Amino acid sequence: FPSRVLRVGRRGGRRLATVAVGVSGGVDSSVAALLLKRQGHDVVGVHMSNWDHAEEGTDGECAEREREDARRVCERLGIGFHAVSFVREYWSDVFEPFVAGIARGATLNPDVACNRHIKFDRFTAHALALGADWAATGHYARVAHSEAGGSALLTAVDADKDQTYFLAAVPQASLRRSLFPLGELRKREVRAIAAAAELHTAGKRDTRGPASVLFISG
Repeated sequence: FPSRVLRVGRRGGRRLATVAVGVSGGVDSSVAALLLKRQGHDVVGVHMSNWDHAEEGTDGECAEREREDARRVCERLGIGFHAVSFVREYWSDVFEPFVAGIARGATLNPDVACNRHIKFDRFTAHALALGADWAATGHYARVAHSEAGGSALLTAVDADKDQTYFLAAVPQASLRRSLFPLGELRKREVRAIAAAAELHTAGKRDTRGPASVLFISG
């Protein structure tokens, strides 16, 4: 991402920013945090919980493992770790509209709604409230920030992993505060970076594809 838009503070003559990175516990968000840390920015990892497994009677062990993996990565990188729950927001902004849409015969993609309302709108607002200047994720996409204030979503270098379709509904207000450190990398390069840094997530399997419906079980 263009360093000219990172305009908070200075250390040793370098322009720095405070960046909140959404850490899921996977290799992509791990490397996103690592790259930002290497560039000298003040980085904090934010792990989002969007589903109440206890209330819904679903298996929460996987979610707990993901949270612990995210915490371990932050510890390894020497950055802060912060957990936040967006369970209520996910229910009202993503789950209920999805169920209502299915009932009326609509074909909806819950990941598009989740990115728009949770992983960017809510997360970005939370990051700014924590004192961050930017919100970053491990999505495979690029963003071009204009000095005039607008931002353009661009496809990732790795066409096989490009996620811009699922980010197309992200509002401009959130996009203007977003960074995608992996946009210029290919997946194999991301894994290699993680392995070289001895991150335990380097060989971790990817979760199911972006279009998976994660909240339906049984």
